[in-house]
Amino acid sequence: MAEKINFHFSKPEESTGYLLWQVTMLWQRTMKRELDKIDITHTQFVLLAALAWLSKSNGIVTQVDIAQHSKTDRMMVSKVLRTLQQKGMVTRQEDKTDTRAKSVTLTKSGEAVLQKALKIVKQSDQDFFSVLQNRIGSFNSNMRRLMSENE
Repeated sequence: MAEKINFHFSKPEESTGYLLWQVTMLWQRTMKRELDKIDITHTQFVLLAALAWLSKSNGIVTQVDIAQHSKTDRMMVSKVLRTLQQKGMVTRQEDKTDTRAKSVTLTKSGEAVLQKALKIVKQSDQDFFSVLQNRIGSFNSNMRRLMSENE
């Protein structure tokens, strides 16, 4: 039955989407393996980093701010932040003006874990993407273009 399916390429490696998926999966496995060493997931790292980044310029950071900045689902952000709160890495409080909103703050423990994670992620990224050598700038530029043109 599958022989009746018409692909627009002769092998999967000719599909840009397939290649992107495969590279993403390899990169995520690398991140998982390295971040497991400090007991956080890659998603937890991304949300901690988003919180820290937003906290640099915003006095109050909400869960919605974090979801928008990280381009992730609000419910997933809420669930992951709840886990990070249980781990003692963030605090969450009802916003004073909007009781539906929760403001989020990084704890000292969260700062320490994030600092370790930033070093791990930086090194992992350098190792993973080093095969691109002097083409990394062009690669990043193309990814930024794909994001901005498809938002």
